[in-house]
Amino acid sequence: MPPSRVRRLAATALCAGTLALSGCAVLGPADSGGTGNGGEVAVNESVPLLNPGQLTVCSDIPYPPFEFQQGGKTVGYDIDIVQRIADDLGAELSIVDSSFEAIQSGASLTGCDVNISSITITDERRQTMAFSIPYLDDDLVLVAPVDSGITDLESAQGKRIGVQQATTGEFFAEENGLDIVQFEDGGMQVEGLRSGSADAVLGNGSVLLYQLKDDPAYEVVETFETGEQLGMGISPDNALLLSFVNQTLLDMEEDGTLNESRVRWFGEEAAQ
Repeated sequence: MPPSRVRRLAATALCAGTLALSGCAVLGPADSGGTGNGGEVAVNESVPLLNPGQLTVCSDIPYPPFEFQQGGKTVGYDIDIVQRIADDLGAELSIVDSSFEAIQSGASLTGCDVNISSITITDERRQTMAFSIPYLDDDLVLVAPVDSGITDLESAQGKRIGVQQATTGEFFAEENGLDIVQFEDGGMQVEGLRSGSADAVLGNGSVLLYQLKDDPAYEVVETFETGEQLGMGISPDNALLLSFVNQTLLDMEEDGTLNESRVRWFGEEAAQ
């Protein structure tokens, strides 16, 4: 299923504490891959930020096409969005490379204003963070080598299924009794498939299809329409920032820039 439209709903001391325990790296404004505000937009001081004048964003890198390094900068679909939020705030964008475990648990919000890393909105995660309106719909896929004998979930039983740890792909695999091989990030998951340490991989279609789109040796053998929606995580105590983020998402949908970003990272089939 191609990425869908945003649903129109109403709307530095960083490697310390919890982040230090999980591991992180501050990439900084110069590495964020965005244009920045160039000093032309006044800082919106009514929206609280951990570091005034700077939007600090936690992301698990690499996770293409959402966030990854290219030409010494952090780029991707998620990065396009948070750069626009920073620009609208009149703030500088700073990207913190954090583990997905710290992001999905909400622990990283002790050092970041926003979590964005292809995070599926779930009731469990809502207990530790507030979510923006959804900015992408995504389903899970099972990908295996062509002629591997793995054709569906049933034939994947007893095989080594690579998953990214702490993701909905891992939870789904466990719920269905699959023998899983954990990988720390999406890049390592795909490399595990290519190296043979996993017989197949299970995860979000947007990520796996992007990384394997030019490799005819692999195929999607089954798609699971899970109804997953991706959102940004924000501290429940920062309602003003949450409202601002939601408005920026609606503005991006209205002016067409979100659609442009979809096409850039997911292809023409994602156009709305």
